[in-house]
Amino acid sequence: MMRHNRIAGLPVHLVLLLAALLSVGPFYWMFVGATRTSGEIFSTPPNWLPGSNFGTNFANLEAGIGFSGVLVNSLIITTLYTIFSVIICSMAGYAFAKFQFKGRNVLFFALLVAIMIPYQVTLIPLFQLMAKWGWLNTYQAVILPNLAHPFGIFLMRQNMQAIPNELLEAARVEGSGEWRIFTSIVLPVMRPALAALAIFMFMFQWNNFVWPLLVMNSSDMYTLPVALSSLIGLSRIDYGQVMMGTLLSTLPILVLFLFLQRQFVAGLLGGSVKG
Repeated sequence: MMRHNRIAGLPVHLVLLLAALLSVGPFYWMFVGATRTSGEIFSTPPNWLPGSNFGTNFANLEAGIGFSGVLVNSLIITTLYTIFSVIICSMAGYAFAKFQFKGRNVLFFALLVAIMIPYQVTLIPLFQLMAKWGWLNTYQAVILPNLAHPFGIFLMRQNMQAIPNELLEAARVEGSGEWRIFTSIVLPVMRPALAALAIFMFMFQWNNFVWPLLVMNSSDMYTLPVALSSLIGLSRIDYGQVMMGTLLSTLPILVLFLFLQRQFVAGLLGGSVKG
């Protein structure tokens, strides 16, 4: 019986193996490209083994765009944005899920409408606002817009609806204030959802290209996506350098996801349960 089950499950395992190879294959080729020259990358047939040009590509990348400084910019902006966005979105989601106030449904409907508005529509008024405040070419110009991200608020609201109202009422009867209830009861329960939200917000800001390109007008303030785009010019393109930059810019997202993957899945599933 066990042997029959193994044979019956063989096609499923083959399909999963093929899907895994298709998923991991581009990342492996990106790593191989980061270790080779442009000529070796486009050689026929392609060589799937790592080369010996890793150090040279990294040195060229550092000399070309100042990779270490650009990386620091991205890490500062993305980390601060993720922290403050998670705090604001969780507080707003808690208010929508557990408080009854006048106009709540209207505000939530406006939130859903905001999710459907194309991001590009807000660029011009946001740019004019940053210019009026004198914030162009500063960190806050990239961090502050979209802190109260509509999707983040919606995600937290859906997850927080699963918290029993009786639990919160019992805490209020015991004399706990709303801030203590939020920090001591709600947030610990919402750790999976907070991890999922943190990954979403980190990826959104880390990969953000158009907005930093508009508000940052000096190369020493560029973020990684903006700096890497400068490697693609009208003349000769060093694809080994491009592969190296892409590889290094992908690593932080992979590390964050691997570190929070269990909480990420649990947080997404939690949004489908309502109390």
